[in-house]
Amino acid sequence: MSTTTDNRSFRRRSFIADTLALILFFTTAGIINERFFAQMTWDEIFHARLLGAVLMVPVGRPYGLWRDRLMKRATDTRRSRLFWDSLALITFQVPIYAVIIAVSGASGSGLLFGILGAAVMMLVLGHPYGAFLNLVRNLFGLPPGGDKPMSLNA
Repeated sequence: MSTTTDNRSFRRRSFIADTLALILFFTTAGIINERFFAQMTWDEIFHARLLGAVLMVPVGRPYGLWRDRLMKRATDTRRSRLFWDSLALITFQVPIYAVIIAVSGASGSGLLFGILGAAVMMLVLGHPYGAFLNLVRNLFGLPPGGDKPMSLNA
């Protein structure tokens, strides 16, 4: 098999793994936040999750690359890995999430509490999501993120 074919296969598996992990993990987390923090109706949640799923397809892999880049800064300590995992998630996902729930009907205090709830959830879920992402990557025969250089071409 040629190097070009190997690179294409790696890129395709990376895209699918990162996107699948993002959709599975954050559909569940989004429903919890939207119902209990943002106080959205089930109809609004349904629309937010549909919009979220559509937006997760193009951002799944870029988030994976963003996380990989930040995780390279982490030391081997648990505290450092927790910090960088959480920082990656907050800085990338909270702004996108704010747009999703605003477009889906959250406004005023519901929007504010939804964004704050998402930020708190991202702090708490940063490392669990990072572990889940690495698990999904492993299922696709990919290396865990942050352990070796990755790029858009790889």
